[in-house]
Amino acid sequence: MRFAPAARALLAALPHRLPRDLLRQIRLLVRPETVRRWHRDLIAGRHARISRPKCAGRPPTLRSIRVLVLRLARENSSWGYRRIHGELLVLGVNVAPSTVWEILKDAGIDPAPERTSDSWSAFLCSQAEAILAADFFETVTLTGVRLHVLAVIEHASRRIRILGATAHPTADWVKQAMRNLAMDLQDAGCRARFLIRDRDGKHPAMLDAILAEAGIEVVLTGVRTPRMNAITPPELRG
Repeated sequence: MRFAPAARALLAALPHRLPRDLLRQIRLLVRPETVRRWHRDLIAGRHARISRPKCAGRPPTLRSIRVLVLRLARENSSWGYRRIHGELLVLGVNVAPSTVWEILKDAGIDPAPERTSDSWSAFLCSQAEAILAADFFETVTLTGVRLHVLAVIEHASRRIRILGATAHPTADWVKQAMRNLAMDLQDAGCRARFLIRDRDGKHPAMLDAILAEAGIEVVLTGVRTPRMNAITPPELRG
């Protein structure tokens, strides 16, 4: 016959309080040495629970330290968690680097210093008011003539300016189109500072100088990276 753990604990704790008749019946089911072993296990378990520390594991980080770590991270966006850990040591706050990493991670802040590196999309969002993008696209007229259209779009407002269409985009034609653009922007009070364009051979070398005179810096896209300037609406290309 097998006894459940609760029954074993009861028999081990109360044999000396049971009537003799009942104790004799129990001995018929369980040997005395078995009951004594259960009693030893019961006492050992009780001592283990008493000696066990109430707060197991690493103590929680003080709230003031967490506030300080987050403040250093937000006020110094180029600092990684190791730099923040070093500054804490200078201030006399002794915490492990892993603790700083966990505090930043729990707060949704990238613990690595790469969080401050400006991505291309971040640059476009932060400078949208001052960015133009230029590109050629082809279209076919009703008579079957293929034309090259030069379009410029304002990133912030998505306003599209069609600078012209021609079957043969020569260097002189492109330069004149850009001069017209610079005058139109000046008349409209547009504060454009950058113009993104690809490395198409239809853009003459003099183009950058013409825009520079108007205070516009040309930003070239990467080699074979059309998505860096994929902003011309598809409906304009039909």
